Amino acid sequence: MINFENQHFQKLAFTRSQIEKFLKSALHDLQIAEESKITDVVFKFSYDALIKLGIVLIAKKGFKVRSTIGHHVKILEKLSQILKDEDILVLGNKMRQERNNNLYDGGFFVGEKDSREYLDFVNNVFKKSCINQDSK
Repeated sequence: MINFENQHFQKLAFTRSQIEKFLKSALHDLQIAEESKITDVVFKFSYDALIKLGIVLIAKKGFKVRSTIGHHVKILEKLSQILKDEDILVLGNKMRQERNNNLYDGGFFVGEKDSREYLDFVNNVFKKSCINQDSK
């Protein structure tokens, strides 16, 4: 059983409509990443789609993510646990750290090869989650 810690998650019963809205947003970001030729856009929207997918799957478990320090780490941790795939935590955290480096230190610019590999990784996580990507 997955432990949703009170400091990072709040018990909340979401409606199907709310979860579908979260999912639509995640799929929209994934679509932007897939269609862009700009490596930074591919990377940013791939990362955002991954985080939003985590929010969707956490909501399906009946929890809302609290906006606290380190909440992205917790989203990735729970996403990894829900899908029983430790690579999600490892690669997701790598993406998070590179995003933070770019956002706060101005020191990271993703290359084309890396951005496409991250996009492939995120696409595979969506497939593993059994989320229907055809609804984009």
